[in-house]
Amino acid sequence: MYKVSKMVIALIGESCTGKSSVSKELQNKLNAKIYSGKDYLRLSKSEEDSKLQFKKLLKDNEESPQNIIYIISEAEQTSFLPEKTIRILFTAPLETIKERFSKRMNGHLPEPVAKSLEKKHGMFDNIAYDLNVNGEMPLQAVCDKILGFLN
Repeated sequence: MYKVSKMVIALIGESCTGKSSVSKELQNKLNAKIYSGKDYLRLSKSEEDSKLQFKKLLKDNEESPQNIIYIISEAEQTSFLPEKTIRILFTAPLETIKERFSKRMNGHLPEPVAKSLEKKHGMFDNIAYDLNVNGEMPLQAVCDKILGFLN
């Protein structure tokens, strides 16, 4: 296990760029708790209260014994991140994303889904990040790059 003390690591990117696969690989190595997308809604019955509690959880993570990995695939979720978050941006060519997404759908990518992916492609192009990972890299190479960045 790596000695990375109490960090929030955000894996940011479009669908099918490798965030979830990498998070699972990093989880044990970093003794991390994974939150994905709108998992924060489980914190309260009210959406607004859930958001506030989740932001506080991320900000107060220095008092927690665990690292947190937050998987983000919607741009507005980046606003939850505290200042000291390590931001890892995952990118992949649109055709790679479409190919991976079609595998999730038994080899067929419906036209509305393809259009949605096209519309969202590039939505993270203007965000600040600490490390950019190309989603076409092998899983272990990506994990090694992130772990090297953290140490």
